[in-house]
Amino acid sequence: MATVIIGMRNQPTHALGHLLPEGTPPLLIPVLIIIETISLFIRPLALGVRLTANLTAGHLLIQLIATAAFVLLPLIPTVAVLTAVVLFLLTLLEVAVAIIQAYVFVLLLSLYLQENV
Repeated sequence: MATVIIGMRNQPTHALGHLLPEGTPPLLIPVLIIIETISLFIRPLALGVRLTANLTAGHLLIQLIATAAFVLLPLIPTVAVLTAVVLFLLTLLEVAVAIIQAYVFVLLLSLYLQENV
């Protein structure tokens, strides 16, 4: 939100130019400005929600498989060991996903900042 305010202060014409495409019919101008302004303020929130949801889903799956491994250990040790191996592989996958998610988050955030500052 601060980037939007800084963009409006430093380059008002450029910042306002993002709110209205060229050749917009005059009747649509007020509606488009409202929609684009709401979109501008919601975008950082959507980035944060997306990152949180993707990382939380992996952590929940790891928690479920770890719980299954602990429950199965006294009952069926062989299946518990196989579950632990799957848990280890899933943890490696989750680390890779976290790296990719961080990269995508920083990339989208930098594009967003470049657009508004």
